[in-house]
Amino acid sequence: MNRLLTGAALGVLLATAGCASQSPVRDAPAATVEIATPASDATVAVDAAPADAATLPAAPADVATATADAAASPDANVNAGAAATVDADSSAAPTGDDDFAAIYGTDATAGADSADGFAALDPWEPMNRRVHAFNTAIDHGFMRPLARAYVKVLPGPVRTGVSNFFDNLAAPLAFGNLLLQGRPRESVETLGRFLVNTVVGLGGLFDPATKALKMHRHGADFGRTLARWGWHESRYLELPFLGPRTVRDAVGAVGDISMAPMTYVEHDRTRLSLEALWLIDVRSGLLSLDDLRETAPDEYVLTRDAWLARRRYLVGADRSARDEGNEALPAYLLEDEPDTKPETQPQP
Repeated sequence: MNRLLTGAALGVLLATAGCASQSPVRDAPAATVEIATPASDATVAVDAAPADAATLPAAPADVATATADAAASPDANVNAGAAATVDADSSAAPTGDDDFAAIYGTDATAGADSADGFAALDPWEPMNRRVHAFNTAIDHGFMRPLARAYVKVLPGPVRTGVSNFFDNLAAPLAFGNLLLQGRPRESVETLGRFLVNTVVGLGGLFDPATKALKMHRHGADFGRTLARWGWHESRYLELPFLGPRTVRDAVGAVGDISMAPMTYVEHDRTRLSLEALWLIDVRSGLLSLDDLRETAPDEYVLTRDAWLARRRYLVGADRSARDEGNEALPAYLLEDEPDTKPETQPQP
């Protein structure tokens, strides 16, 4: 009975995730350049046109000369240079398309084709929508209030330590799946991360393997292992309490449960407490996505497509020969929030 309750609580969180856990993405600030142009330079006085429109004379020569001079003036050169600078800065700055490609491994301009492909993987959409509505109602009434209270009560460093602890606790599961996928280098690095963070990082509360030793984090689960063995695509399926899945990943979840370290904690109260804390911690990391979900034209489609896109990207990364940690994001997406305070202008 306790394991049934635990599975139900686990599903409440996964139903709200929409996609695999990831860091919130911040769009880079747009580059803006203000160019002040005197009004006198932008206008040229011309004599009033004759009343007879049918016999309009040619434009005076001095007007044509003034136009040519204005085009060749230093101000015009400055304006043209500034415009070129704006174009160059805009092309150099990371955009939303860059963010999409960094996370999902594909160009955002191909979104329409991807959406059609995801819809084809959802032949059970009417049933999935009803289950999704059920899961969303449970999340709004139970998990989201708990996550908000968790963020409000515990300071940031404590929450980071909790997240590090559970991330380290999942390393043995990733290690086993990496071996099954035939990736010895990644499996050895994952095992090394686990040993370093467990011993030096005080049971995983700190992450010296990443900060000091620059060891990559490799996530893996049995659903991705089945994809590595050839089960590349599968039908989308949303389960009560368990949330977004595919048929392949639902089968893989059975294997993950048998390998998860918390499964072997024999003391029921301790195991349930750890699982509840893990659920709340992961849900708190998804609070920043709530506004996006609530303002989406179709929240079900957003959840489905984002989850399938993320899984497809991770499966592709597992097959990459140059995988250096498929959970990592580009450096500009990991920077701190930009300082919004206006710069102090030097006094003349």
